[in-house]
Amino acid sequence: MLDAIRTPSAAPSIRGGLWLALLVTPLLAACGTTRYRPVSDTPVKIGKPYTVRGIRYTPAENPQYDAVGFASWYGNESGNQTANGERFRPKAVTGAHTTLPLPSYVEVTALDTGRTILLRVNDRGPFSRGRILDLSRGAAEQLGIRTQGYAAVRVRRVDPPEKDRARLRKGKPAPERRRASETELANLRERLALESGQPLRTPPGTRGGQ
Repeated sequence: MLDAIRTPSAAPSIRGGLWLALLVTPLLAACGTTRYRPVSDTPVKIGKPYTVRGIRYTPAENPQYDAVGFASWYGNESGNQTANGERFRPKAVTGAHTTLPLPSYVEVTALDTGRTILLRVNDRGPFSRGRILDLSRGAAEQLGIRTQGYAAVRVRRVDPPEKDRARLRKGKPAPERRRASETELANLRERLALESGQPLRTPPGTRGGQ
């Protein structure tokens, strides 16, 4: 790109140097600008298997995905690019998952309160032992875990109506879902205890906002 720039035929001068600087500066800025993908639900990206820290992850469609585990939140990466090419927006209700399609939608239920929210997955992670989902700051606030920084959760893939999808794409929260009953929560906590052996405790190395 810069090879195509030509200076005036006149001898070098302060004016000529200024002309060149004014021309080159925006070109350099353009070369370093991140090109973000527009926020859209199409195309859906599944991706190839990949390895992080010695662990192999295999993305899959998995429409019946339903898991219990721990979630924490991250919010210091404002402006960074997510795994599907979008601009990360801390206030939006989004999340990161290691294998679900990008984007996809999940219901997240906090197992201590039963509070349930709809979240749009548009990034990869978490890559820390004991966690199944990373939440944006906006998602952590809606779920009510921003202060404590983490929560035992159920994550279930869903197919929400377009009006809710549209709100999440715009960075706005969708209406809170029906809260899980005490009976449902008791069953989910028992399931977590059986699967992890560590009921409702902080996963190793977890800190809010990380």
